[in-house]
Amino acid sequence: MSRKKKMSNSFHVFLKETFSRVSLKLLILSFSMGVIMKFFGWTPHNLIQKIIDFLQSLWKTGFITLTNFFHITMMGAIIVVPIFLVLRIFHKK
Repeated sequence: MSRKKKMSNSFHVFLKETFSRVSLKLLILSFSMGVIMKFFGWTPHNLIQKIIDFLQSLWKTGFITLTNFFHITMMGAIIVVPIFLVLRIFHKK
């Protein structure tokens, strides 16, 4: 099989459809997305900025949540561990 034919087959396998059909679907999807973005007044720059802001706030609150999780676990352990130890010590088989 020639190199060009191999590349064509692998490209077709990757897309799972013909190139023209995939191109047409992408064109229609891009146009539809553009109409939706225009309707809501979104721009690519605004969307990227909102995603960055969201990830930054998630990053900040993630550490707060992790700290809260640690503190809550320690408070519970103060009660649970002694009870567990007492039950293990006095448990008879």
